[in-house]
Amino acid sequence: MSIKQLFLVAALATGFTASVQAADVTHNFDFKAAVDRAVADGTLDGTVKFYLKGNKSGGKVLEQDIVTNQKTNGFGKSAETSCDWVLRSALLQLDKAAKARGANAVTNIVSFYKKNETKSTTTYECHKGVAVAGVALKGDLVKF
Repeated sequence: MSIKQLFLVAALATGFTASVQAADVTHNFDFKAAVDRAVADGTLDGTVKFYLKGNKSGGKVLEQDIVTNQKTNGFGKSAETSCDWVLRSALLQLDKAAKARGANAVTNIVSFYKKNETKSTTTYECHKGVAVAGVALKGDLVKF
């Protein structure tokens, strides 16, 4: 191999390693604040309430373990911006499912990225790579 070829192989290997290492970083952001922002700006109409596991129980469970797994373009965006955007997509999907089944809340929400359940009473989990951000949630549709 020539020196140019060796240099090219080394550069490609280094770039590949860097992109793999940056491919999936876990972030935890405030759930309630994100939901409040989505209601305040009209993304959500506020008729369906969202509660992380451990914050609200009761009511009649209409359907358990509803899962949403959303992705968004995160290229050139901060983790906060990308994760807020993709959480809104996940919440909109849960909102639509709740309304379709006559529910007015989604309770027992947990992060469910790659089917790994992560519980928190205050934060949601978002995974941000170089080009993609993802949020997966699982919760129960409830009528209060």
